[in-house]
Amino acid sequence: MMTTQDKELLAKKNISEAQIADQLACFQKGFPYLKLDAAAAVGKGILVPGPDEQRTYLSAWDAYTRTDKTIVKFVPASGAASRMFKDLFEFLGAGYEAPATKFEQLFFDNIRKFAFYDDLDAACLRMAGKNIVTLLAEGQYKAVVAALLEVGGLNYGALPKGLLKFHTYKEGVRTPLEEHLVEGALYASGKSGRVNVHFTVSAEHRELFETLVREKAASFAKRYGVSYNISFSEQKPSTDTIAADMRNEPFRDNGKLVFRPGGHGALIENLNDLDADIIFIKNIDNVVPDKLKGDTVLYKKLIAGVLVSLQQQAFQYLERLDSGDYTQEEILDILQFVQKKLFCKNPDTKHLEDAELVLYLRQKLNRPMRVCGMVKNVGEPGGGPFLAYNSDGTISLQILESSQIDMNDSVSKQMFEKGTHFNPVDLVCAVRNYKGHKFDLTRYVDPSTGFISYKSKNGKELKALELPGLWNGAMSDWSTVFVEVPLDTFNPVKTVNDLLRDQHQ
Repeated sequence: MMTTQDKELLAKKNISEAQIADQLACFQKGFPYLKLDAAAAVGKGILVPGPDEQRTYLSAWDAYTRTDKTIVKFVPASGAASRMFKDLFEFLGAGYEAPATKFEQLFFDNIRKFAFYDDLDAACLRMAGKNIVTLLAEGQYKAVVAALLEVGGLNYGALPKGLLKFHTYKEGVRTPLEEHLVEGALYASGKSGRVNVHFTVSAEHRELFETLVREKAASFAKRYGVSYNISFSEQKPSTDTIAADMRNEPFRDNGKLVFRPGGHGALIENLNDLDADIIFIKNIDNVVPDKLKGDTVLYKKLIAGVLVSLQQQAFQYLERLDSGDYTQEEILDILQFVQKKLFCKNPDTKHLEDAELVLYLRQKLNRPMRVCGMVKNVGEPGGGPFLAYNSDGTISLQILESSQIDMNDSVSKQMFEKGTHFNPVDLVCAVRNYKGHKFDLTRYVDPSTGFISYKSKNGKELKALELPGLWNGAMSDWSTVFVEVPLDTFNPVKTVNDLLRDQHQ
């Protein structure tokens, strides 16, 4: 039963009572596992362009950047860095004073190698009245960690990753935000030399991001001969989801309904608001110093070239279908394109009448398109590429998380375990149709691909509802193509000690 206070809260968030009912129904019935056809692999859904093909695709992207099309680089950057410092938080609360675990020892043995060392040294002087060298000599390791993580020091335990100092250069240090500005200049500038970069941020940190942009963007613009258009957005309150108790009733805290952020799938709304033709998507923490950017830039251009080449062919086919002037042979050519180039198969196409087949082909061609880089599986966590069944009976390429796969089914489990590649979140998206109109991206989400997780609030267990992931179910009904990219293009920073890897030094 909704109270007046509940209704006021829903109105404030722009969430309807019908949405709440739908979400509570998800807790009741759960989400179905996806039916798999096969794990995607080289020769089975994952392209590995040869040297000649690479040159063709790179030329296609180069030509595209000389048009008046709008290119945007989209970077989800709202997540706090707290998980990066999980081990150090545990050290602060441990019953011992000196580093004991391998993680702790590695951190302190290499502390001078971190790009934030000078800032941390100043924070130690401010908080403890001593520099790092003195504190470590005196065995005051926790004072150093406190200066790194706590609000009186650098506050790195509460800041988002995008604002932390990752890399050291002769001329200074850089944050991930700055590295993304550099990347944008290297592969996402259009004919005008304008680089559009959009960050999704949390409301509490937006001002810090905007301040950093004001301080840094002009120097990068001058260095790379570009101009920047940098924008920000926040996850919409309307994408928050209701929390449920163990009886699948609305969870309340002191009588008030509890909502939780809907996960990165909520960002499909932010993506949908962008006025763009082509959008690159990459996570905030997957950056490297300039000396290692070569492959990153090359393969970003390559997958973008694959995208615009496929889009151009799809547009030509759609215009031919619109004209009504086509032969049976041309229809079969279009069907081959959908099956062999867009990797979308329908076992029932052989039973369709000509008019039905044309309608089917138009539907599969006239939708958003994405090309996703995939790296060889080396045990890193993350979703994987699969050929999966869709609700309309077709089989297409999807990026799936383990939670979407029935691990009690031996065949599905074997497919997951034998997967050769995984998803590094390396996407290029085409979001306009062949007539130049923006797609409504929210229409291409599969709502049955969310998942439920278990959390707690004030000591009470609750169920949380995650929306279909941005590159998972939120893009389920897109045309999808996978391209193998080198492992050295994937360098995420999941823990602070990842910054000690050669790729970040």
